[in-house]
Amino acid sequence: MIHVILGTKAQMVKMAPLMRLLESERGGYNFIFTGQHKDTIDDIRNNFSIKTPDYYLYEGREVVSVFGSVYWLFSVLFNAIFHRRKVFRGDKNGVVLVHGDTISTAIGAIIGKLLGHRVGHIESGLRSFNVFHPFPEELTRLLVFNFSDYYFCPGEWAVNNVASYRGCKIDTKFNTQMDAVKDSWNRNEHLNEAYGLSRYCVVSTHRFENWSSKRNANNIFNIIELIASEVPVIFVMHPFTMKKLNKYGLLDQLRQNANIIMRKRSDFYSFINLVSQSEFVVTDGGSNQEECAYLGKPCLLLRKASERREGINENVVLSGFDEFVVRDFLSNYDKYAREPLIDSVSPSQLILEFLRSQGALK
Repeated sequence: MIHVILGTKAQMVKMAPLMRLLESERGGYNFIFTGQHKDTIDDIRNNFSIKTPDYYLYEGREVVSVFGSVYWLFSVLFNAIFHRRKVFRGDKNGVVLVHGDTISTAIGAIIGKLLGHRVGHIESGLRSFNVFHPFPEELTRLLVFNFSDYYFCPGEWAVNNVASYRGCKIDTKFNTQMDAVKDSWNRNEHLNEAYGLSRYCVVSTHRFENWSSKRNANNIFNIIELIASEVPVIFVMHPFTMKKLNKYGLLDQLRQNANIIMRKRSDFYSFINLVSQSEFVVTDGGSNQEECAYLGKPCLLLRKASERREGINENVVLSGFDEFVVRDFLSNYDKYAREPLIDSVSPSQLILEFLRSQGALK
């Protein structure tokens, strides 16, 4: 039996194309949700026509604080271990699929291995080779590599990064995000997401290391204000980011800037429409980096290092928080525009075919 364990919005988006394929297989799959993120999850499920979770390991509020994270972690571990027969439907020799680099990824891999299942890590092999950027995601990946049996790697570079680990390496060519973007692209739903603006950029930032201190937060805030002085900004607001802006006394300043529109997170299709109509994207998110690479959209990455290769030195500029780099991008962003990379290869289909070859689809 296939067990899919995930808990965040980004994981849902990237796993949705594969989950939809699994749904059509005999026996389907068991969907276990950790509840790490709750906002917009149902919207994303509806975008991709994904079933509701078969089991919720946590059903409280979205995790946005240290205390909340500890409580969530305890709840998830307790339910997964002490209710394992119900959670895993009595299966003792299945395949647990986890995705990416979140705490939910690590929990799923550890629980899967402890209970005797094979663990398949999707989006495996990505490395920044800098434990502090991104933090703690780089450490999470190293941990999950050690618990994996199947490594589904988006490209030869990623395959080489896990060559020394035991287990089977599968090159999916691209990230499954490609399938999600392709799905949205094919629907061609040109919604009015731009608030009447003829020209704007999209900003989305939520990384722990960027908002972990007032100094870092001020740095990001100053960059956003600089950008807003040149181009109207639609700022997609994550709950964690909102909390930090309020804590550091920056939220009111942001609201007073007439060139910045604060927008709640939305479903995936709406977000892709917003991005596709924008001049460029400013983000610290790896998923947004990939989306921009596949859409050919100019992207300024607010990070010192990235574990992903998509778009780097093409349409994605790694800022390193250097003001000169930021200003140069603002002056020349149009030169980073590329044709959309919507390839015929389906990473999700390649994963499905491998699972079928291993006799996991029953």
